[in-house]
Amino acid sequence: MACLETTFLIDLLRGEKRIEKMHEELNRTETTFSIAAPSVMELWTGANLSNLPQKEKEKINELISSFVVLHLKENSAKEAGDIESELIRKGQNIEIEDIMIAAIAKVNDEKLVTRDEHYARIPGLKMLKY
Repeated sequence: MACLETTFLIDLLRGEKRIEKMHEELNRTETTFSIAAPSVMELWTGANLSNLPQKEKEKINELISSFVVLHLKENSAKEAGDIESELIRKGQNIEIEDIMIAAIAKVNDEKLVTRDEHYARIPGLKMLKY
């Protein structure tokens, strides 16, 4: 399984060309796709701040209905705390939503599909970068 991070989902919603190669590869190699619940929050926030919030929310609802949504549970919350404290000690902190997304992907043993470089700071996180 592959966990699609918010950047990939945004690019998918916008029809960005940059994801075409990765999207084709994922369709060949992965049987199931998931998204982390904090990505839903990030997408929803963006929709609320857009000029056409209701239209954007409809697009998001349609998109997320085709994926398994992985939630922040106790074990992934503890993993997020471990990740955040380690990054703070190193002076490399990233946004809490991204830490939660990474922890959810790690705990569920999924590859995180993203274009964000900062996820590389998280030891043991499997990534597919595009």
